[in-house]
Amino acid sequence: MIDYKYDKLLSIRTTGERDAAPSQAHYHPYEPTPYPALEQLFNQYQLKAGDRLVDMGCGKGRVPFYVNYYFQASALGIEMNPALYEEALRNKISYSQKVKRRRGIVDFQCMLAQDYHIHPHDNVFFFFNPFSVQIFMTVVNNIIQSCERHPRTIDVILYYPSNDYLYFLLNQTQFVLLEEIHLEHAYERNHDERIMIFRLNKGGD
Repeated sequence: MIDYKYDKLLSIRTTGERDAAPSQAHYHPYEPTPYPALEQLFNQYQLKAGDRLVDMGCGKGRVPFYVNYYFQASALGIEMNPALYEEALRNKISYSQKVKRRRGIVDFQCMLAQDYHIHPHDNVFFFFNPFSVQIFMTVVNNIIQSCERHPRTIDVILYYPSNDYLYFLLNQTQFVLLEEIHLEHAYERNHDERIMIFRLNKGGD
């Protein structure tokens, strides 16, 4: 019911069965981030209109539309699956027709996450276990290199974080744990139902 409510509010369609099999090795099946998780995350973690969030493995675009609607922040979705990318573009048309005169831009690119060239304004990165830790390491290293070229504060948000992701960030990077959010009515049954926010501050802000 909550999926229907939010999809209707945003004039998008992001529900449906998860993909049975990923189209490439190292990539995990598509599953949208639950709206209750987004509610709790963004009740505790506020974006600014000048932020630019990148959703790695965005699927049909639920997260980018959500953050633009509520924070007027720009958001970019990276999706390697052409069929999901096309659905995200259809959602963008519908969303844009309903939500007019809004600050920030929602956009999508169909490509592998590790091939995405980090933009100097990208400062928040969202991951819902889209791929293997090997790809995650490459993407994070790309983020770090961008931060070294263009010093700024960067946040990495992990929903349902894998132990491999966490080990890498905590032991092989300078990212520090900023906040851990336990999802209400879910964490007590499954301790993976949490959101962890990491920060890298190169002093550019």
